[in-house]
Order: sequence, then C-alpha cells, then structure tokens
Amino acid sequence: MTSPRLDAGSFRDRTGRVFFRHGRVYRALSETGYENWRALAGSRFFPQAMADGSVVETREVDLAAGDGLRASDLRQLPGPWVAAVEHQRIPFVSYPYEWSFSMLRQGALLTLQLLRAALDDDLILKDASSYNVQWRGCRPTLIDVGSFEPWRAGSPWVGYLQFCQLFLYPLLLTAYRDVPFQPWLRGALDGIEPVSCRHLLRWRDRLRPGVVIDVDLMARLQEKESAARPTRQDLQRAGFRKEIILNNVRRLERVITKLRWRRSRSEWADYARESSYDEAARATKIDFVRRAAAARRRRLAWDLGANTGTYSRLVAEHADYVVALDADHLAIDRLYRQLVAEGPANVLPLVSNLADASPGLGWRLRERQPLADRGRPELILCLALVHHLVIRHNVPLPELVGWLAELGGELVIEWVAKDDPMVQKLLANKDDLYADYDPAVFESCLGERYEVVARQAFHDGTRTLYHARPRS
Repeated sequence: MTSPRLDAGSFRDRTGRVFFRHGRVYRALSETGYENWRALAGSRFFPQAMADGSVVETREVDLAAGDGLRASDLRQLPGPWVAAVEHQRIPFVSYPYEWSFSMLRQGALLTLQLLRAALDDDLILKDASSYNVQWRGCRPTLIDVGSFEPWRAGSPWVGYLQFCQLFLYPLLLTAYRDVPFQPWLRGALDGIEPVSCRHLLRWRDRLRPGVVIDVDLMARLQEKESAARPTRQDLQRAGFRKEIILNNVRRLERVITKLRWRRSRSEWADYARESSYDEAARATKIDFVRRAAAARRRRLAWDLGANTGTYSRLVAEHADYVVALDADHLAIDRLYRQLVAEGPANVLPLVSNLADASPGLGWRLRERQPLADRGRPELILCLALVHHLVIRHNVPLPELVGWLAELGGELVIEWVAKDDPMVQKLLANKDDLYADYDPAVFESCLGERYEVVARQAFHDGTRTLYHARPRS
C-alpha cells in the first residue's frame, strides 16, 4: 500500500494539512478544521462556488467505508487529524511570482468576491494569500477551503494585511510605478510590507486610490512598536460590525477593478508582428508543429518562449493541458487576456525566464516547488528560443539540450543560424565567442539524447525545425 505523502507547502495552517495518495489530493482536518469544514459545507454559497469553479471541487471522505482512504491512513500522518476531504486535482501548480498583472488582479477579485459571499453566510476568510489561488487554464480557483471559518460577531478580517501584501501592493506598484512585482514576490513569500510599498510609491501617488488607507495607514501601524499595535482581541472588544468589513471589501474591489498596467511595448510583446518570418515561412512552421502535436494525445505540454501563444493554441488541440512560458511579462499578460476572451480553456500562461526559472523556495526550499518538479511535460516546444538562451544568457548549448532531455518529453525545437537577422541582433554588441553555436554541434548534442523523427529547413535555410523523441 502506498503511504500518504505530505504536501511540503501546506504546513502553515494548523487545522488542516494537504497530502497525496494514489495520485489523489486530500486534506486532513483537525477537530477545529472539521468544524469549520462542516460550517462551510452547510453554507448556501459554497455549492454554487464549486459549481462555477470559483472554489476547487471538494467532498468529504467517508473513512469508515474506505472511500479511497481509511482512518488508518490519517494515523500515518503527524498531527491530530479526525477527518479528511478530497480535492479535485489542479492540472499544473503555479505561484503568484509567475503570474501576469491581469492574472494577479483577477485572483484578487476572486478572493474578495468569495469573502463577500462567505460573509453573507456568517463565514470569513481567515487567510487571504495569493498562494491560495490556482488556475485551470485562464480561470482562477481558490484551493484552500481550510481558510473559511465561522465569523464571530465583532471580529475583524484578520486576512486584510495579508491580502494587501500579496495582492494589492504588488498590483499598485505595477499599475502606478511600472515596477514588476514578480521579483518582489519571489524574494519574499510573505509579500511586500507596507513600509516598503510606501517607499516605492511617489508622493503624488498618495492621491491615487488605495494608497492613503491601504498603504500609508498600514505603514504607520507597522512602524509602531509591536506592543502598541492593536491585537485581534483589542479589535474584537472594540466591535467590528460585519458591514464595516463588507464596506472595506467593496472599496478594495473598486480600487482593484480600476487598476491598469499602462505599458504598451516591451522587447518581445510585438514579436509576431515584427519578426522576419514571411507568410510562407510562418505556414511551414505552423504545419510542422501541428503535425508533431497531432502525432498522439499528450497529457501535459510546455511551450517554452511562448510569446503570443500561437503554437500553444495549436498544441492545445491535441493535449489535455498546455503551460505557456515566456520571460516577457507584457506578452504573457496579453496572452492571458486573449485566452480569457477567446480560449482555449486548457492553456496556462506564466511569466518565466528559463535562464532563471523558479527554484525551490520557502521552508527547507520545499514550500514552493521548482518549475520542473510540478509536472513533467510529454511534449516540449522550444521555438525561436535556443539562440536567446545560448547567446544572450550564455547558457552552454550542451547543457541546454541536456536540461530539455531531463524533462523527459518529446521535443519540437528550432535551430536559428548565426546569419539569421535575430541572431545578428543578439551579437551586435557582443564579441562572437560562440564557436559552439554551430549546427553540427547542435545536431550532435541532440543526437546523443534524442532520435530525430522529422526535420524541416525553412526561411531561406537560416532556420531548421526538429521533432525528436528521447532515446530509451
């Protein structure tokens, strides 16, 4: 029998712990956690929230009936667990430091929407972390059902500061100062503190929505001695009416809904329009990728350097799920908005520089998983990317091919010759020290790890496509 395996990132909530068994996702519950779950399961909003995908589909497990899990399985886990629920599995786990501006904004609005609905049923979100949101394609869903608990009359919303640090402040910095939030969130898993946010905003930003109340006031409270800060008990004694919390939630919704990221250009966001491909070359590339993708159905595919998502959409017709990764934040934000408007529903766009991809982070470097540990692709697209990683980021060509092979899937990869205009652009301000950037070296590295099943030269011979399968 397979023993339950704890999720390394779910230890912070002492009333519940996520674990895996036989590929299924469960949450063990303490007595308090179970009481909270029963209150949530009996509410009016929760079934509808699951039905429309706002909250991950969750059901209580009958331990006595051996419903995929027994009480003895819970006893193998450290902790005082008395019950368990099962969650629908998310296709691919992502983190807020990999999302675009529009994705983080939509996750924030979902959290506030659910908080309002919960308050109508005398429940509240004790946590308001952006890590509690995951994605099914371009649709966000809240996965931490353990964050809901009964609201006690007079109690404040204790998740407010967490919401500001992990949702509001990152959005404000990008909308008002064009500061990318991804490096900040990756460098501080608890988010951006009020004082840091205030220092990054300009004086004239104080006139903008969300700054005086949510940044300045919170920064002043943070600067006081901890002994002088009001405790939860102090606030409860002062008396928080539910309407005060609801008014604050509605105000935050108005602020966040109106936030816009004004950047209109970036280095690669307009690549599809400005690239040197002519129509014939583009058609050749599309046909090659479509044939490789259609060879068989894949569970998970990665499109590395996805840009506008043209090829992600092609692969999505023949895969259960596609993760589209690109280092250009604006390109991914545009792709996300296009997917929301037009689909398909099985593409997840993420901001990721593969030369500096997300590592293990948090407690024991396991709380947030490295990119490659969250699901291995069965098909990888690596189109118009090799020259960027090798020449721009100085990644050795054999190491790049080796990393792709370690991921384990089939590969569709594009080789771009040195005399191609895009490579010449990269070399313009560099000494050409890239003797190993050579088609013979590339094919040798590829042949060591893969069997090439199709090859297509195009674009006046400066580019070549390969479809390759890992050697057994």
